[in-house]
Amino acid sequence: MQHRKRGMFMDGLLNRTNLHKYQEYSVRFIIDHPTAAILLDCGLGKTVITLTALNELLFDYFEMHKVLVICPLRVGNVWKNEVQKWSHIRNLKLSVAIGTETERLAALKTPADIYIINRENVKWLVEDSSLPFDFDTVIIDELSSFKNHQAKRFRALMKVRPRVKRIIGLTGTPASNGLMDLWAEFRLLDMGQRLGRFIGRYREDYFVPDKRNQQVIFSYKPKPGAEDAIYRLISDITISMKGSDYLKLPELIVNEVQVKLSEKEKETLDAMKRDLITIIKGEEITAANAAALSGKLLQMANGAVYDDQGAVVHIHDRKLDALEDLIEGANGKPVLIAYWYNHDLERICKRFDVRQIKTSKDIADWNHGDIQIAVIHPASAGHGLNLQSGGSTLIWFGLTWSLELYQQTNARLWRQGQKDTVVIHHIVAKGTIDEQVMTAIRKKEKTQSDLINAVKINLTERRKTA
Repeated sequence: MQHRKRGMFMDGLLNRTNLHKYQEYSVRFIIDHPTAAILLDCGLGKTVITLTALNELLFDYFEMHKVLVICPLRVGNVWKNEVQKWSHIRNLKLSVAIGTETERLAALKTPADIYIINRENVKWLVEDSSLPFDFDTVIIDELSSFKNHQAKRFRALMKVRPRVKRIIGLTGTPASNGLMDLWAEFRLLDMGQRLGRFIGRYREDYFVPDKRNQQVIFSYKPKPGAEDAIYRLISDITISMKGSDYLKLPELIVNEVQVKLSEKEKETLDAMKRDLITIIKGEEITAANAAALSGKLLQMANGAVYDDQGAVVHIHDRKLDALEDLIEGANGKPVLIAYWYNHDLERICKRFDVRQIKTSKDIADWNHGDIQIAVIHPASAGHGLNLQSGGSTLIWFGLTWSLELYQQTNARLWRQGQKDTVVIHHIVAKGTIDEQVMTAIRKKEKTQSDLINAVKINLTERRKTA
């Protein structure tokens, strides 16, 4: 690799002196730890921290030569844009290998320091691209997306993990579904050194069966003392920080708006829950298993459901009416609505004059104040979107079990740079699965908060003892 001189400071660009102390600490941690888990809340600057460390490792220490960044599809260009904002890393050359196979191959063959690929193409890169996997450093942006040890992306990356000299995992939601998630994430990072090489042994050592049906175990819960033991094992390669500790965040108001179903509507949902089948307006709605049942019940709580032929069957408009009240109560301020199912989107669009946040122009128009009511899907709002300039009110029309998507969507508005109090409304159908989802989210948040607190650095204490 031809080493280039560091970029000089240019007008309008941020330089190294603009980094916060916690960011400088994180840079040093990455440099000093060939294996590192960086658990930072949204808005703390994971990207610039990592790029700064990579810049030093490439051009000052000469400890790496070719870097692969694996990230969510929509975040690929975020890395490239970040380089353009900071003068001290502007010398880095990035190649974004996202798009068609031809485009990806061309990008991977282009001379660069850092190559960026979306996580869906990890298997393609390792097994199907015919290119040699000659990366000595791997950055996993959103480490939590590798929490499933049976996923193709996990298996593919594990095949080449022994060739990688440095690996960094970045995420703000390391245990979105509980501590069981951590095994695969750290198995990938340290190849089983801390939490073991086998999921069965990890489960046996730290968990006991929780929900079960005779011999079939549906979930596990930590043994007494297991959480502390796990935190202790990973603490030497892990740092974590909460945004509230380092950023001036706006006030946050979280609100639940309950809607009440009629007795007939409630009976329809109860029949589905009890029998895995119900009849709505002459159409038969069935659920094959517990996961399918959960989806059907969430749809029905929202007011509509897909029948067995894929057609939409209307049940009620309780949430639409509540949504109308919330929009009216915003008194003309912009409102962002999170939906989950397509039939929710269709009914929202039919009732209100809304615009979907899908493209870069949509994002720009929202932040410029040109959109009064916007709708967004949590899966597309999860990472890399800054929407805090366009409004401060978020309404969850439909809920999700995913803590990661839930927190990341909220963080689009509740983040540094937001000038107003952020209000997050949840429209909850009383006596339905909505209430269980809200309880589960609160429980998961506590588990994740405990993890982050356990390995959270305290810069003040470190300075005192230094």
